[in-house]
Amino acid sequence: MSVSKSVPLSTQWGPQGYFYPIQIAQYGLSHYSKNLTERPPHSEVYEIAEKRDKGTRQNDWIIPKGCTVSTVFDKTRSSNVKQFTTPESSDGVYLMLGNARDFIISFDIKFLTNGSISVILETTEKNQLFTIHYVTNTQLIAFKDKDIYYGIGPRTSWSTLTRDLVTDLKKGVGLSNTKAVKQTKIMPKKVIKLVAKGKGFIDNITIATTAHMPAFFAASDWLVRNQDEKGGWPIMVTRKLGEGFKSLEPGWYSAMAQGQAMSTLVRAYLLTKEQVYLNSALRAVVPYTLKSEDHGVKAVFMNKYDWYEEYPTVPSSFVLNGFIYSLLGLYDLKETAGEKLGQEAKKLYERGMDSLKAMLPLYDTGSGTIYDLRHFMLGTAPNLARWDYHTTHINQLQLLSTVDDAPIFKEFLKRWKSYLKGGRAKHN
Repeated sequence: MSVSKSVPLSTQWGPQGYFYPIQIAQYGLSHYSKNLTERPPHSEVYEIAEKRDKGTRQNDWIIPKGCTVSTVFDKTRSSNVKQFTTPESSDGVYLMLGNARDFIISFDIKFLTNGSISVILETTEKNQLFTIHYVTNTQLIAFKDKDIYYGIGPRTSWSTLTRDLVTDLKKGVGLSNTKAVKQTKIMPKKVIKLVAKGKGFIDNITIATTAHMPAFFAASDWLVRNQDEKGGWPIMVTRKLGEGFKSLEPGWYSAMAQGQAMSTLVRAYLLTKEQVYLNSALRAVVPYTLKSEDHGVKAVFMNKYDWYEEYPTVPSSFVLNGFIYSLLGLYDLKETAGEKLGQEAKKLYERGMDSLKAMLPLYDTGSGTIYDLRHFMLGTAPNLARWDYHTTHINQLQLLSTVDDAPIFKEFLKRWKSYLKGGRAKHN
């Protein structure tokens, strides 16, 4: 997770960390859905300088010699906040938390100098103590001994920092010098205390079970800020899909990223009615109109069927699940934007649906489904879909069948579901 951006930091294809638009959009959509389906979170407030409400655990700050913590009035917020000052040589001021139930921490922060907010955790691994430091620099992530560091940027104006301590702990401990992040079973057992260093202000220190809407809007706002002038979200990592395909060099677009970003942005627009979200979603249409060789995401199968590529490879790969996600984004946009603004999205959606209905049989093996069409494009063995991808194909068709009652979707759904139970097509 990138702390300065409050969105996931991917280590899927390398431990150095990079922003992956697909993952960020999925992160937003996941939290949006969970907010609709889960019960309101349990939460405890440990510091709110304004007043001592019932249910607020107003713990006392521990202030070493040479440090200060005071309550001051902030005109920009029209409320009291806590001001802290610590010399460079100090270990900082700290607030005991003692929460062994929840691990989503949130606080409002404004720094006047370089500084850090650190959270000390007791873990399940022999009750060891690990410290996660949120530091006012631009380093993405670092790990040394039992200290994990995340850069949060300068934070010289008020902002809210919301962090999943489970994710931050596991991703930090899992860092390695190899090409992959090591899996770790380590988990936080208790949030011991929060430590502030430097000079700044802090307020609303809260620990909760979840924080779905802040996560959703963090993803939505990242998408708005990081969309380029062509309407795309360039993926800044090399991707090699397989033998026979040219590598995708940093800066490539993905139709799946474009579609899932659209789905995220239109939901943000519907919640807030802020035009910036809808405008961003509308600009995301452009890469669909450009062929892969022209830095777009469009391929044409057999010189006839438009296909929007998850991986715009040479030769084209025609990945099924990424294409359907790109169609769902276009559907969300055309339905939200209306007849005039959504005209281009509607045209692209309809052409894509025509292609899907024509090409769907190519992905059916008679006992499962196929991930892409490399066997056709490269003359290699078919790339069979794993069962989790097969289930994804089923779920995607199930969703499409609710907005398009074409018989082919119902027919394929029934057959593909039967494959999960060992069903097979007839043989001669």
